[in-house]
Amino acid sequence: MKRLGNYLFPTWIIILVVFLVSGLGAAGIVFSRGLIVTNLSDLVPWGLWITIDLSAVGLGAGAFLLSAAVYLLGIKRLAPVARTAVFIGFIAYTMACMTLLLDIGRPDRFWHAVAFWNIHSPLWEVTMCVTIYLTVLSLEVLPLLGRAPWFSRRLPAVAAHLQHIHHYAPLLAVVGLVLSLLHQSSLGATYAVLKARPIVYRPSLAVLFIASAFVAGPALTVLASKVSALITPRARVKDALLDPISRFVGWALVAYVYLRFWDMLAMSYTYEPGRSEGLRVLTTGVLSFNFWIGEVLLGAIVPMIILLSSRLRRQPHLHLLALICIVGGLVAYRWDTNLVSQLVVFNYLPQDLAPRYTGYVPSLVETLAGAGVVAYGFLMFTLGVRYLNIVDHHESVGHAPQSTTLAAGAAD
Repeated sequence: MKRLGNYLFPTWIIILVVFLVSGLGAAGIVFSRGLIVTNLSDLVPWGLWITIDLSAVGLGAGAFLLSAAVYLLGIKRLAPVARTAVFIGFIAYTMACMTLLLDIGRPDRFWHAVAFWNIHSPLWEVTMCVTIYLTVLSLEVLPLLGRAPWFSRRLPAVAAHLQHIHHYAPLLAVVGLVLSLLHQSSLGATYAVLKARPIVYRPSLAVLFIASAFVAGPALTVLASKVSALITPRARVKDALLDPISRFVGWALVAYVYLRFWDMLAMSYTYEPGRSEGLRVLTTGVLSFNFWIGEVLLGAIVPMIILLSSRLRRQPHLHLLALICIVGGLVAYRWDTNLVSQLVVFNYLPQDLAPRYTGYVPSLVETLAGAGVVAYGFLMFTLGVRYLNIVDHHESVGHAPQSTTLAAGAAD
């Protein structure tokens, strides 16, 4: 197994680097030629990249939830898990920023939202929250770098200053909680204020975005921890810490499923042009398989049953399956929400009120660039597990045990 591990790690890194380089090449084409190389259009202006953005932000929600549990609710035993969640959150938000740079068309003007305020725009609020919260996550991640043995040996003074930032963790947890809740809800509100897209023009969308993040964020943290422990001895987990989080995710799924179906049924009570057609596209049209199988059955019902059953949850393979399904279900939900509002078009001329339907398939350039962003996420987490010990439930958050430090130094 040791020999196999020695071969797997460089092979895995090479695969990720290949995807990352391909993504950089595709991004270069987008930046040099513009969005004309994509399959985005006036009818479907938000596609694969925005779905990756929405999914990454939702999957990074474990950072503020677990940080709040540790520093606001006082559940100190979850501190090692919160460390993993914060690192995942940092990766997720940097991924979101990458996709936004690809999507805005003029990445050289990314700073305009910060310089020229438009307080009436949900997108402006989202931009400000992402910018500030990414700064907060960076401050929360810096102590992890400072406590790494290889870093503290080479730059002990800098490492000491970085570790000192951990003393501000409670304050950062409060700020992160406020910003992330604002951001998660504003993502849904960005769609919910689009009156010309009736299928998403509803206040419940902001609540659903928060609820789905409450489910998927902690689920990804538990999944990443368990998979890391299966692959490498550098990751050490305690099931006693992860099991309560999985049970919480199961109950959160109950609330999410209720809200999702209440929201869907409420839209079916009356006919409204655009909304009713969009609902049919979602439930019986091109998005129906993604909705019923990816989002509802595999993304919610099956994992809810597994995680709420103590007997099923103790089965390692079923537990992992449930967590994988939840992560996939969030991606399916964000894909459905993003696309369903764009596939049905009305011109609203009195003589022509018939709905018109369009389609969208990402171009090769879009796919490669998106795959590069995802590869970046996997690469960052892999390096974090190997060199920063971000998955280690046998360490306290602020200090590395002497035995662990010596062992890691010898390995380095």
